[in-house]
Amino acid sequence: RFRLDNLGPQPGSRKRQKRKGRGIAAGQGNSCGFGMRGQKSRSGPGVRPGFEGGQMPLYRRIPKLRGIAG
Repeated sequence: RFRLDNLGPQPGSRKRQKRKGRGIAAGQGNSCGFGMRGQKSRSGPGVRPGFEGGQMPLYRRIPKLRGIAG
């Protein structure tokens, strides 16, 4: 029966998160599928949303429209 106390994800819809092994023998060796160089392969939080590599981002290219609050 469909009630609030027995809601849950459909079977097979939730995948286990892939654990990245850092060693050579782990199958995802040395670079762990991130490639050799570049910002996305470095440690840390990575690229902020909307960043386009130094190009003027879309939200700054589009003019601010009059009459729209926010």
